[in-house]
Order: sequence, then structure tokens, then C-alpha cells
Amino acid sequence: MTDQALEPAVEPATTLADVERRIKAILIGSAGNLVEWYDFYAYTAFALYFAPAFFPSKDPVVEQLNAAVVFAATFLMRPLGGWVFGYLADRYGRRLSLTVSVLCMCFGSLIIAVTPTYATIGIAAPIILALARVIEGLSLGGEYGASATYLSEVADAKHRGFYSSFQYVTLIGGQLTAIIVLLLLQKVFLTTDELKAWGWRIPFFIGACLAVFTAVMRRNLHETEAFVEAKKTAGPSGSITALLKYPRELLLVVGLTAGGTAAFYTFTTYMQTFVKLSVGLTEDQTTMVIFGSLLFACVLQPVYGAISDRIGRKPLLIFFGVAGTLSTIPILTALKATKEPFTAFLLICSAWIFTAGYTSINAVVKAELFPTNVRALGVGLPYAITVSLFGGTAPAIALYFKSIGHETWFYYYLSGVIFLSLLIYATMRDTKHASAMHRHA
Repeated sequence: MTDQALEPAVEPATTLADVERRIKAILIGSAGNLVEWYDFYAYTAFALYFAPAFFPSKDPVVEQLNAAVVFAATFLMRPLGGWVFGYLADRYGRRLSLTVSVLCMCFGSLIIAVTPTYATIGIAAPIILALARVIEGLSLGGEYGASATYLSEVADAKHRGFYSSFQYVTLIGGQLTAIIVLLLLQKVFLTTDELKAWGWRIPFFIGACLAVFTAVMRRNLHETEAFVEAKKTAGPSGSITALLKYPRELLLVVGLTAGGTAAFYTFTTYMQTFVKLSVGLTEDQTTMVIFGSLLFACVLQPVYGAISDRIGRKPLLIFFGVAGTLSTIPILTALKATKEPFTAFLLICSAWIFTAGYTSINAVVKAELFPTNVRALGVGLPYAITVSLFGGTAPAIALYFKSIGHETWFYYYLSGVIFLSLLIYATMRDTKHASAMHRHA
């Protein structure tokens, strides 16, 4: 492996105009990320209402399992999205890749919003739903790498952890927005019967409209200086051949991601189903518990990101690995046993205390592994493959174990995957002190 280059000893002087430009770029880039993840998570937030329309069954667990399988299937397209949009970002610019990816998300959401139900068109309904989710999976596969690269490149070295943490602030914020829409529809505008009949379509129409607005905003983003400089000195890249020159870094991304993505999708996507079906909370209680825990998670991201700028990335990753390995089983066991919404909220928040050690900095850690000419592809492709294997499958695996009467097996599965990532965290170098951000080839 080629040794990573250290950050320049002297940073260029930062002017007020530089700070304003960076903040504007991060806000616009992050807003687009929020809209994409809102569109994606609207599926999970409203699955309790639309699952019977696409997967009719006498058993609600089976309905949710079928919906979770479609959710997992969308992740199969994420590696392709990581490759396509990573190539676009490294060859033609981060701005183009980010703009096209959000338009794909718009198209997928619009399809879901207008698809007839199983009662109307039979088996074609879940097939079309799966197709729409595949398009959204393709979009998200590209969004992560391009977004992580863009936010890391527009930040200055001293605050890169803090700025890049907003990728997960807006990522979680997308789910929060979906829940806010759910709460408004539940409490203010529609009845439960109306939500199940047709109201679940509304959030997907909203998402499609927001995606169009975001695409227009992203067209006005300035390109990163790192990409412009790399294009002048090293020329455009983004090829698989160029990426394969960094095999150790590619394997590091896989190892870094496995445990963190499994934990993330467990304590976000799966938690809504878990506290409803396993804990036994009402739909209203479920929504409020998940909303509160995600809000807590959002607050943690920039705090942990700023801490990583002071002490390094590696200590936070090790904290996540150790605490996640030791605490996952007790937390999920206690969560299943409780019937109190506030206790459930506290338990999920306790899981976020260590999960944020991964989510807050995983984007910048991966971006710091690769030179500019293959950074978006290097971050996005192996990440998307790993998320497809360990992240998107987490809800389906958990529900499968539940359906065969062995729900606790999932607790051990999750703890084991986190432990495997801990082995990587313990042996890797700290990317804050051995960063490739200023290398172009």
C-alpha cells in the first residue's frame, strides 16, 4: 500500500469569505442529503400503513417481513449506484453526481406515490414497489460516496470531523422529517383508516417535490477545490483500475462499515418495527419514542465530530466497537422486556451513545483514506457493498429470527458483527494523522 500523505504543515489563511462559502456549501449539500434520506425513510415510517396494501396477510409480522425484504432488496442496487455515481463524481465533478442522484430519488418516490395496490393490479403492485425501491437504492448508493467526499473536501483540516458529521445529522434528519410528516398526518389531518387507504401516498408526493427543489439548489453548488486541482494535475479518473491500486484501503472501508451499518439500521430502521411488534407499544407511542431517540442521535453527531478533531478518529471508533460489543445484547434484551415508552426511549438513546462513535465520523475516515482522483468511488463502492450485506439486511434478519421464534439470535448476530469491526478499528492507523486528503493520485 502507498503510505498516506500527512496534512500540510501550514494551512492557508482562512478568511471570513472562505468560512461563509464553506458553510453555504455544507448547508446545501446537507439539505440534499436530508431530502434523499427522507424519501428513502418514508418507506419505513409508513410501512405499518401501506404493507397490507401491497402484501396482504392475516399475520402482521408476515406483512412487515415482506416489506422488510423489499427494503433489503433495494440495497442490492447500492453497489451499482456507488460505482456509477462515484465514477461521475471523480470524472465529472461532485456537483453533477449529487444533482443526478437526487433526481433519481425523485423518480423513485413518485412511482411509489402513484402505484395501485395489490387489490387493484395483483402481483404487479409489489413488483412495481420493488422497482421503485431499486431506483431509490441506486440513488442512495451514489449519494453516500459523493456526499461524504464533498463535505470532507469543502471543510478545512482542523474542523473536518465536525463539518462531515453533518452528513449523518441530515441523514438522521431525513428520518426525523419522515416521522414529523407521519405525526402530522396521524394527529392532525387523517384518521388511521384514511392513512391505510390512501394517506400513506402523501409523504412520497412530498418527497418527490422536495427532490426537484433540491436538484435545482445543487446545480448552484461550487465544485470543490480538491477536485478542480486534481483535474488539472492528475486528470480525471474514477476508474476501477485506478481504484484497485488501493486494495488495503478498500478492505478497510468494508471492515470499518460492517458493524457500524448493522448497528445504525438496527437502531433506526428496525427500531420502529421492534418497539411496535416486540415491545408492544401503540402506534402513537412508537412514533414518539423513535422521534425522540433520533433527535438525540442528531445532537450527538456534531459533538462527536468535533471531539474527533481534537483527539482523533480512532478513539471514537474503538469506543463504538467495545461498547457496542458489550452493550448490544443487554440493551435489546431490556428493551424487549419493558412496556414503558420512556424506558424504551432511554434504552434506545443509550445505544446511540456508542453508535454515534461510528456514524459521526465514518464518512470523513473513509474520505481520508483515498486520494482525490478516486475518492468518491473509493468511499462509495465498498461502502455500498458492505451496507447491502450488513445494513439493509438487518431488519429482514431480525424479523426472520422473530418469525421462527428466536428473536434473541439477532442480538448475538449484531454484537458479533460489531466485534468484527472492532478488530479493524484496533489495528488501523488514525486517518486524522495520516490523511490522503491533499493527495491527487
